[in-house]
Amino acid sequence: MLYSQKNLTEYTGDDMGEIINVTRSSMPEFEEYCAEIRDIFESRWLTNMGVKHQALQKELENYLGIEHVTLFTNGHLALETALTAMDLPQGGEVITTPFTFASTTHAITRCGLVPVFCDVNDRDYTIDVTKIEALITEKTVAIVPVHVYGNMCDVEALQDIAERHHLKLVYDAAHTFGVRYKGKSPACFGDAAMFSFHATKVFHTIEGGAVCYHNDDLVQLLNDLKNFGIRGPEEVAYVGGNAKMNEFQAAMGLCNLRHLEEEIEKRRLADERYRERLEGISGIRLCAPQKDVRPNYAYFPVIFEDGYKYDRDTVFARLKEENIIARKYFYPLTNSFACYKDLPTAGTEKTPVAQYAATHVLTLPLFAGLSQEDVDRICDLILN
Repeated sequence: MLYSQKNLTEYTGDDMGEIINVTRSSMPEFEEYCAEIRDIFESRWLTNMGVKHQALQKELENYLGIEHVTLFTNGHLALETALTAMDLPQGGEVITTPFTFASTTHAITRCGLVPVFCDVNDRDYTIDVTKIEALITEKTVAIVPVHVYGNMCDVEALQDIAERHHLKLVYDAAHTFGVRYKGKSPACFGDAAMFSFHATKVFHTIEGGAVCYHNDDLVQLLNDLKNFGIRGPEEVAYVGGNAKMNEFQAAMGLCNLRHLEEEIEKRRLADERYRERLEGISGIRLCAPQKDVRPNYAYFPVIFEDGYKYDRDTVFARLKEENIIARKYFYPLTNSFACYKDLPTAGTEKTPVAQYAATHVLTLPLFAGLSQEDVDRICDLILN
């Protein structure tokens, strides 16, 4: 089940009927987007941090309550660039979790760093903070925790560990745009936090991403690194890549940000209906709401325990027969990938909680346009 969420577009086929996919992109009204991009056609400024890019950056800094937001063409390059900006020594070890999309682990590796896999807890599937310190060695340089399904990591414990061991703390916050923890957005924690603005996320810019941070010194550096290292017309200060968000992406973000709260509310109604139908069913385990967290209802993961009358794969197949596409998310774990088999902490037996979740979890369809009737149909198939 390694295909990307990016392939999960909803369509209607004459031979199959309407398909309900695990997600569907929220979009503004056509006329609203056309109005937003009209001046792009007039100016012909399509990329290179134009008016729309600058406007979205400011809007996001205000919404997230963070001093600095640097925009990128996608979340993966945002995370890679954030790690590069931390100036970590080549070959340094980075403690992370295998219960994530491939991008997280690949970003660490592509920066010349070595991922060290830590297990997750069985409540919210975020990194188990009680197991991190046993993995710290003289080679450890950073921690890259992952907020999962909109669930927040234990940010206080992680900050304490990072400070005591003098480690950089960079969050993969791809799932948590719109979440608030004790009134703060996930952007406010750690040395940096990366958001994905891919089309399937609660908030999207078609493709896109951002790095959020407090440190003023990173502003110029991140902008240099995402633009070939070019500092000026005749100056190249760094070896950089090309990871700039274009104006059409930024325009979509400006539109979608206006409607974010109503989109989250629509998701909440679907989430609430799922819980009414599935909570308390023997053999079905749902994520409990987190204390002090205002959720974004990004995903609806269900663990089908060994004792349930159907296993996860049977439920997945049965739903698919009815044109309902759930997702085994995350499966397989990144520490089982062939490209990481030689790492000392590779192997799913070293992360048993994550492995159990990976082989038992199914994320059910959840998006703003999902009707109560469709939720009921999905639940009826699962239960009956």
